[in-house]
Amino acid sequence: MQTIENIELHYLTLDDYQELKDAMIEAYTNMPNSYWKEAHIKSLIKKFPEGQVCIKINNEIAGCALSIIVGDAEFEGKHTYRDITGNYTFDTHNPDGDVLYGIDVFITPKFRGLRLGRRLYDFRKELTEKLNLRGIAFGGRIPNYHKYAQELTPKQYIEKVKRKEIHDPVLNFQISNDFHPSKILKNYLEGDEASNEFAVMLEWKNIYYEKETEKAATKKKIIRLGLIQWQMRLYKDLEELMQQAEYFIDAVSAYRSDFALFPEFFNAPLMADNNHLPEAEAIRELASFTPEIVDQFSKLAISYNINVITGSFPEIRNNLLYNVGYLCRRDGSTERYEKLHVTPDEAKVWGMQGGKEVKTFDTDCGRIGVLICYDSEFPELSRLLADEGMDILFIPFLTDTQNGYSRVRHCAQARAIENECYVAIAGSVGNLPKVHNMDIQFAQSMVFTPCDFSFPANGIKAEATTNTEMILIADVDIDLLRELHQFGSVRNLKDRRKDIYQVIRPSRT
Repeated sequence: MQTIENIELHYLTLDDYQELKDAMIEAYTNMPNSYWKEAHIKSLIKKFPEGQVCIKINNEIAGCALSIIVGDAEFEGKHTYRDITGNYTFDTHNPDGDVLYGIDVFITPKFRGLRLGRRLYDFRKELTEKLNLRGIAFGGRIPNYHKYAQELTPKQYIEKVKRKEIHDPVLNFQISNDFHPSKILKNYLEGDEASNEFAVMLEWKNIYYEKETEKAATKKKIIRLGLIQWQMRLYKDLEELMQQAEYFIDAVSAYRSDFALFPEFFNAPLMADNNHLPEAEAIRELASFTPEIVDQFSKLAISYNINVITGSFPEIRNNLLYNVGYLCRRDGSTERYEKLHVTPDEAKVWGMQGGKEVKTFDTDCGRIGVLICYDSEFPELSRLLADEGMDILFIPFLTDTQNGYSRVRHCAQARAIENECYVAIAGSVGNLPKVHNMDIQFAQSMVFTPCDFSFPANGIKAEATTNTEMILIADVDIDLLRELHQFGSVRNLKDRRKDIYQVIRPSRT
């Protein structure tokens, strides 16, 4: 697969037409001449520009979703594709309707397997919520039905697909994306021989839908965090270690997490092969894996549609050894963060240097910060990040003893209170008897909140079982932070006495 540098969602324009046509021909090879004419696309864009989007990879169209808005009368009864589109004029589009109707969605064969379809459906869901529509509906093809038409009715076929007795690539995908079948549509799409011209009416309900009132409403922003409490064990090679990493990403992604957080130095087991070397040489050998690990994490972030915070690993730059990690966004971009305060042990045993840059990162879930382990014990760092608008602070850590863990844990909770933000910490558990200077680990991964009425009284949103390999899933509400900033019982950010003290960055020459 080609290197993916960028994934973007764009509103469709007429300038995209020729490329869109080529993509449709490529996507619908089993249905000749099943591409939209330029006049059709022009009509859709004119009537409902917000509903027509394409997804581009490296500036190449990889997929598309077309939609209109309809009222109850148009879709609740039996209808065909020709009916719902007004004989392909889209005059059935009703801006005052309450249902988003899917006209078309596809991903080209070249880019299948990257979960791009989910992104298009997520866009439709977000658009439905934004426009305060009651839900989404469309007629879904059942392309494997022709194989069973002699023995099963469409209803029986659908039931077997739902029970996983039959695999239908389209229907399975729709059901996994929270769409439920509501009725069978006969003679729906002319020429769809694979489905015997049957379709399934699929619907998704917008649970945030509210009938229009004069009362103002605030839409909440819920972010789901997935923390990996990693078990230290020996791996025969990098491939085996990354298989375990992908397993965890798959797990937290299955719960639709927006972030996956790995611990500090989770790849330390790979030092076992060099345990005969002095510790300083062994960790420099470990640093040789870093570029490949970052590359693989970036691909996993794209494939599983999740932002990955890679924990940390050693990296050599200009012959100096650093403790660094990467934010691998699900759009394909990456950014680097550094551990600024190395521990006395890291400096003495490994010859590790402290980094020089602390910064926030913009994501599709808001602005975040990352501090590696010991850095969390220096409150000035997180205060600088809070001043830049950080909502969530991630702290990957590695501690060998309970007292070491307690320092990180209590400092992390203090950071949540004083900066009015969420803090997520993730560490490793177990032991590595064949790796010098990495013998034992102690961890309890947690998500902390400020302490006020809208949050848990003890400031703990979620906590893992101590010293047990597991994942921890927690939802955090960003709008609660906004309310806290303005109306909290105490306002740690607002009430700072900047006339007496400030945290400032030194000038750079």
